[in-house]
This record gives sequence, structure tokens and C-alpha cells, in this order.
Amino acid sequence: MVELSTPVQYVKGVGPRIAEVLAAKGIHTVGDLLHYLPFRYEDRLNPRGIAELRPGEMATVIGEVRNSGLFRTRRMPIFQLTVGQGRSRLRCLFFHATYLQDKFKPGQMIALYGKVEEDQRTRELQIIQPQYEMLGDADAGENGGAGNAEKKAAESLEIGRIVPIYESIGQARLTPRWFRRAIRTALDNLTPDLPDPIPAVVRARLGLIPPRAALWNVHWPEPGESLQQLQSSRTPAHIRLIFDELFFVELGLELKRRQQKAQTGIAFQLDDKVRAAIRRILPFHPTAAQKRVLKEIAADMEKPYPMRRLLQGDVGSGKTIVGFEAAIIAIENGCQVALMAPTEILAQQHYFSARRILESAGYRIVLLTGSLEADRKREIRRHIAQGNAQLVIGTHALLEEKVEFAKLGLVIVDEQHRFGVMQRLKLMKKSAEASEDSHVGTAASAVQPSAARHTPPQAPPEPDVLVMTATPIPRTLALTLYGDLDLSILDELPPGRTPIVTKCIADDQSPKVWDFVRKQVSAGHQAYVVYPVISETEESELKAAIKMYRELSGHTFADLKVGLLHGRLDPELKDQVMRMFQKGELQILVATTVIEVGVDVPNATVMVIEHAERFGLAQLHQLRGRIGRGAAKSYCVLMTGGKVTEEGQRRLDAMVRTNDGFKIAELDLELRGPGEFFGTRQAGMPSFRVANLIRDAQLLEAAKREAAAVIAGPNSEISAEEISRALVHMRARWQHTYGLVEVG
Repeated sequence: MVELSTPVQYVKGVGPRIAEVLAAKGIHTVGDLLHYLPFRYEDRLNPRGIAELRPGEMATVIGEVRNSGLFRTRRMPIFQLTVGQGRSRLRCLFFHATYLQDKFKPGQMIALYGKVEEDQRTRELQIIQPQYEMLGDADAGENGGAGNAEKKAAESLEIGRIVPIYESIGQARLTPRWFRRAIRTALDNLTPDLPDPIPAVVRARLGLIPPRAALWNVHWPEPGESLQQLQSSRTPAHIRLIFDELFFVELGLELKRRQQKAQTGIAFQLDDKVRAAIRRILPFHPTAAQKRVLKEIAADMEKPYPMRRLLQGDVGSGKTIVGFEAAIIAIENGCQVALMAPTEILAQQHYFSARRILESAGYRIVLLTGSLEADRKREIRRHIAQGNAQLVIGTHALLEEKVEFAKLGLVIVDEQHRFGVMQRLKLMKKSAEASEDSHVGTAASAVQPSAARHTPPQAPPEPDVLVMTATPIPRTLALTLYGDLDLSILDELPPGRTPIVTKCIADDQSPKVWDFVRKQVSAGHQAYVVYPVISETEESELKAAIKMYRELSGHTFADLKVGLLHGRLDPELKDQVMRMFQKGELQILVATTVIEVGVDVPNATVMVIEHAERFGLAQLHQLRGRIGRGAAKSYCVLMTGGKVTEEGQRRLDAMVRTNDGFKIAELDLELRGPGEFFGTRQAGMPSFRVANLIRDAQLLEAAKREAAAVIAGPNSEISAEEISRALVHMRARWQHTYGLVEVG
């Protein structure tokens, strides 16, 4: 007998060498092997007869190899295989497949799967690039002389049933057939008394089948199982395994939330004086969404434990002013606020906005970035340490050991996904260090209720944390990636904003595009022209910002004021160019994605993105968000160069179809998968084995609800023993699989 925790090398037919190969795919134990699910299923219970096939359908065909051979065309070598059933024949074509020359022998039985097509010239049926699987040699069986009984037993896994198809590990020759046999062996030897860590009331409420039955049925479906439900992962077996995975992630996140609420925080007071201070700094009447979100943030800040909140808002929804309002609450309570941005341009943008909105009300604001001169940095650090600086805006420079806060009460992290977990944690801990070093803990606790004032000095209060992002994150992803944060969404744009008109145009139409840009500039507006690379040496087939700047400024728009902005420019020059564009001294700005975040120019009404097919969907949406910030109608032109892939076209179509960042984010998540949603793999993203956050959104909601009920504690439905068993399982699984994102 084997357990789920048994090392996979002890499964018959695996051994140490193959175990190393499997480990590279994340398969270490018997449990991992059994969670290596089929990516599709073939109905070999009722395979199609060749005579029944119709063009355009996907079909599984089992037949006998008649002949095969390689022929060469001017463009490529093509391998042709003919499979027969009685008098019926089916042709299969494989492009560039010289490696198949010696693969097939007449008389072999073979299973094929693919799309049936009709040859336009001969009217014969064919499958191009089918997936195939050998079902045994013509004369000896797969093992070259294996006994008849053994051969029949092996074939019983391949034909006469619904057959699971696994992703191969090619170099090690671990084929779908190999996985079928290894997994069947593991299941045959799996201990019968498999414990069920999910509480009985949860299982009953959701109709979950036992884990052992789920593992059997997901690999070896019963003959009557719906093929459609199998392919869409909606059988009772799939649902049980998917819910398992999501439930224990949500259980861990719910536990983390409870632990956070047990920490000592600062109970900020929100009295009439604070409310009046907030009203004084508002430059416009807030939207209903902004009022709702501020109310949620303020309610959190009043509580005696640290706030951990994610503020999501599409580009231009007014997150920054909400962040400043939260900062006022902390400052008016005698605390400092740190606002950390990922780039100098964005930090400077926040600094200029803060000075415009807050300085006239008497608040002291400083900017700390890496490019400042040493003397200036030293002076700013002194102001921060002495508590003179109330709002400290900066980049990673805020994390330096020399930066010490007098009494840090609120940390605002902008564009959260661009920072690592440890960077955020390091900034938060600066308040604890300051409290211990300078004994100013009592200053922060002065705003707490009397019960909280007697907190032992060894537990200084944690600052509140507000995470802001303009990258719309689908709710399903937010529930896992940021599941330990409370979620606020700004889903309303300020009045006066007009939807951006987006068009997709091939670059051979560029003269028309440049004419349109010229008309917009003549009407007193400004334009961005964005390129994917800085210089042409990076990728020769792509137009580059520097080269195109010379062409546009020297020829196409020689009579206009054209600027250039990219990441390699000196920080001071970057700042100078950006300020000139903001003041209207430049009419056209040629740039790379350095303008993706933090550039706010209400007069810019046109953005032309060249080689738009090379950009990610979220990036295109962020870039487009730089325009449409004023009352004038704005236009985004997506120019494509060369052939566009099918996926690239889907991205461009989505941009043309909608301005809704959340709809775009859903599609982006679907196209790229959760792990790559942010362009680079997000540290801490759970690596799901069976769940899919788009497909399984409803199960995720159910898992979150049930996890909260379990963490709430023993009651008439759930016993203390069941809760303990679930938590033990969750911790064991977390250590092996999940390293969830933390903010503290």
C-alpha cells in the first residue's frame, strides 16, 4: 500500500531516475502524481468509423497502419500516414516530421485524434497533425513478446473505454500511455482508508464525493460519464478536487486575516476636525464610488488593529485623491505617512500632486528618490526622523536602512504588483524599529482607546497599509492573490470624462494616422507616439523610439515641437521632458512604455501605439489610460506591423471593443493564466494543480464562504476536531505548494 505522501519513486515502474524527471514537473509524491490530471479525454468506448466521419468535426479513430512515407515539397518535408478500417482509409499529414520515418509499421493498431478535413483536390478525408498513440505492435505487443494476458490487460487501459490523455514529458519518453499505467498502479495500491480533511457539513452542503473516489473517477471515468463534463472539468470528481485546492488556500488566507486582526494597530480618531481637514483639500466634488471607498478605509483606520486594504481602480478613477484623504486622517492624528511608488516618474507625479493639493493646507511633504544628491538625501532623512515630514513620497529609496520614521502610521503602496513581498514588509517594519529605537510608541498610541494604551512596549503598533493599483485585477484573482486584504473598488470615473475611441490600423496606413495627429495638434491638443523598444539594435524588425523620433521630428512633424522620453535618459532630463509636455511646450511626445504609469496630461487627446501587437493587454490598457483625462474626446490608434498572431488579434479586438479595465483584465487572465498575469510571475501566486480561476470562479466563492465558517470556530455543525484536522492538512499543503502573498 502507498499513501499520498509516499515518494513517487516507490510506485512500481517509476524508480529514482524517472522520479528525478517527474520532480522537474513538480511531481514528488504519490499525491502529486494523482493530481497530474488528464488535459483531455478520448471516447474509445465508441470510436468513430472512418466511413462515418464528416469534415469539420473532431474525432477519435482507432485503425490499422496501412502504409507511411516521407515526401518533400519545395517548402517542407511532409510525412504521410494511411490508416485503415476494412476498406475505409484515412490519410494523416505531419509537417516537418522527418523524425516519424521509422515510427510506424504496417499492421500496428493506432489511436488518432484531430480535426477531420477534406482534401480540396482529391475529396479524400484527412487529419492534419493528428495526436496519435500506438496501441501495440502488429505481431508482438508493446513489449516485444509480452504474454497475451498482459497485452490484453495493457490494452484494457487504451481501448473500449473513455481514455485519459496526459501531457507527455517528451525527452524522458513519459507518454500518455506511461502515465496511464503509472497512475493506475498508484491507484491500485493506494491505501483504502484515505482521510477526508474537509468537515462533514461542508461536504454535505456541496455534495462532494470522497477523495479516493474523486481520484479514481477523474483518471478512469465510468462508461456513462458525460464526455462534455469531463472535457470542461465539471464531473463530481473534478469538482471535488478543485474545491479541495481552493478551500485550503482560502482557509489559510482566512486564518491570516484573523491573525492580522489580533495585532496591535493604531485606532485613528475620525472627528469633526479630521473631516473638515479632508473637505479642505478636495479639489472637486467626489464621486459616489470615492465616497464609498473612503468610508471603507476610514472605518478600517478607526479600528485598533492594522488596516490591510487593497484599493483597485481603473486608470483615471481617482485613486490618488482617496489615498491623500487617508493620509490626512493619519497626519491629523499625529502620525507620518509613507507613499511608495515603483518608479521615479510616478513618485514625482505623486509629489507634484500632493504639493498642489496638500501644501496650501499646511502639510509638510518631502520626496525621497535614489537620484537625489547625497546632501539633499541626508537633509530629507533628518526631517523624516525628526517627524517634521508628514507625508514622505518616494521609491525604493524609502527602504534604505538610513531612513527612519518618527511615528509611521500609514503606508500607501502604489502599483503593488511591482514590489516584492519583502520590500513591502521592510517598509512596514520601519515604524516598529522607530518605536523601539526612539521610544515614541506612546506618541502613536495617544490616538488609541484607553484599553489599547496599555499595550506592552515590546509590541509597537503596526502601521495601516493601503495598497493601490490601476491594474484592474479580476475578483477571482484578487480573492487568492490578495485574499488576506480587504477589497475596495473604484468603479466610477469622475464626471466630464469621455470614453476613448480606439481603432486598429495596419502600419501601411501610417500617412493617414500622421495626418490625424496633425489635425488634433492644430486644434490645440497634444499626442503620444509609443514604441516597444528604445533603439533599433534591440530587435531589428521593430521600429524603435530613437530612430522614429529622428524621423518624426526631422520630417513628418518638422514644424512641430516633438520630444523624446525613454528609460535610459538621465532622471533630470526625463523630468525636464515630462514637465515640458505637461506645460504644453511639447506638442508630440515620442516614448516607450516609461509613460505607462504616472503621467497625467489632460490636454493629450491622441495616442498612437506602433507594433501594438507586441504589447500585453494590461500594458495596452495602461498606456491608453494616459489620454482621456480631460473633457475633450480622445483617440487611441493601435498600429500593427507584420503578421499578427491569433492571440495578438484577440488582444487588439478587446481594446477596440471596450474601455472597461475589468473586462480587459478578465480576458488578460484568461489568455495568460494567473501566474503570468502581471507580466512576470508574481511572487506568492498559488500554483494551482487542478483549479482554474476563470473557470472555477463560483467554486472559489463557495470555498471562501466555507473557509470563513470553519475559521469562525466550533459550533453545532463543525466540531473542534474537524477544524483541527482541516488546519493540519492546510499547513502541510501550504508548506509544499503555496507561498501566498503577504503585506505584513
